[in-house]
Amino acid sequence: SLPRFALGLLLLAPALQTQLRAQSNGPIATRYRATADQIIAAALVDSAAWNKLARFTDYSGSRFSGTAALERGIDWVLAELRKDGLDNVHAEPAMVPHWVRGSESATLVTPRVANLPMLGLGGSIGTPKGGITADVMVVTSFEDLTAQAAQARGKIVLFDVPFTNYGATVRYRSGGASAAAKVGALAALVRSVTPYSMRTPHTGAMNYDSTVAKIPTAAITVEDAMMIHRMADRGERVSVRLEMEAETLPDVPSRNVIGEIRGSEKPDEVVVLGGHIDSWDVGVGAMDDGGGVVVAWEALKLIKKLGLTPRRTIRVVGWTNEETGGRGGLAYRDAHRAEADKHLLMIEADGGVFAPLGFGFSGPDSARAVMKQIGALLARISAGTVGASGGGADIGPMTQLGIPGASLDVDGTRYFWYHHTDADTMDKLDPLEMQKCVAVMAVLSFIVADMPEKLPR
Repeated sequence: SLPRFALGLLLLAPALQTQLRAQSNGPIATRYRATADQIIAAALVDSAAWNKLARFTDYSGSRFSGTAALERGIDWVLAELRKDGLDNVHAEPAMVPHWVRGSESATLVTPRVANLPMLGLGGSIGTPKGGITADVMVVTSFEDLTAQAAQARGKIVLFDVPFTNYGATVRYRSGGASAAAKVGALAALVRSVTPYSMRTPHTGAMNYDSTVAKIPTAAITVEDAMMIHRMADRGERVSVRLEMEAETLPDVPSRNVIGEIRGSEKPDEVVVLGGHIDSWDVGVGAMDDGGGVVVAWEALKLIKKLGLTPRRTIRVVGWTNEETGGRGGLAYRDAHRAEADKHLLMIEADGGVFAPLGFGFSGPDSARAVMKQIGALLARISAGTVGASGGGADIGPMTQLGIPGASLDVDGTRYFWYHHTDADTMDKLDPLEMQKCVAVMAVLSFIVADMPEKLPR
């Protein structure tokens, strides 16, 4: 049952909103404290977000761009948004890339025969029929590759680069193939981009430099990359057979998913929050990023359930194709560019839905001061931090037009353990942590949408 305090706040919702509307002066943290407490209390009484995400991922499975599974998942979300009574529920079109993994394998041939768990990198070409069998040259950086360039021709280059942080280490996943091709390699392998492994390979997108030949590329496990490196350091000859059927087909249609709570006074002004609805073709995209979509969606549902009607519209978006091209974010920008000056804030959740710490923010100092006041209202759930920057792949096209951006900040200790793997599944997420994420998203979006003054930009 509801705690007495929470139940009282729920019953007083309309009266609280009327009272707060009358108190239009004074610090935001004072004006909205009762409402924020009300939202937080209501968010923490059930496991609605976890349960909804479980239903979604169990129904759709992985939702890779270009697949029927993604479109089936989008149809499910649209139907459920309508059931939840949100306003203006619809989809907006986006053309997306269609990369197909096909059958693939990597086999250690010498000094012994062994299967190497692997995942081709998104966008890679396939190998010739029968695969590529070649000696492996191990490097630890792009500079190491340059130093050993004379020995790379005709080999498979393995980038054995330990994880430091995602931005620094992911460069080898995205650019390793072309760097290896420049020195005459036949294929490239990368150590999976993760700080922790149980012999699980991590996929992800890669890019080709148009000035050099395209060669196939895949990720192998941390354990196997280290093993091959040890063998090479001992002077042993290491050879691998790589077989990949990967290919890129013509673009196909997909959709962004949208639902709203329509503003009562300035409905054409909008606060946007969401995540990306697509996932990789491994796992079910529970934390990356079905969870981001669901906590944003549940934030709107909670606001509506409490009878809180913001002055401005709050819009939830499930962007398509973040993983292999970001076409959903670009399509949203193209569809709404003319209304960019009416967008107050873009909020993205794409770092997992673990215990929230607060949110990052990018915008002018005057707006940051507002964000800090909102953050103070989330301190009771230890989620009051306002980080130095807030952005994301999906909101980037809009924030580049000058709209402030925010991103849900969580304890990401375990995020890259499961990122882009078969292990991105529901059991990695905690219901209470997800509800706290809902609270952060609801408090932030509601206050910015409701306060009389416009968020500075």
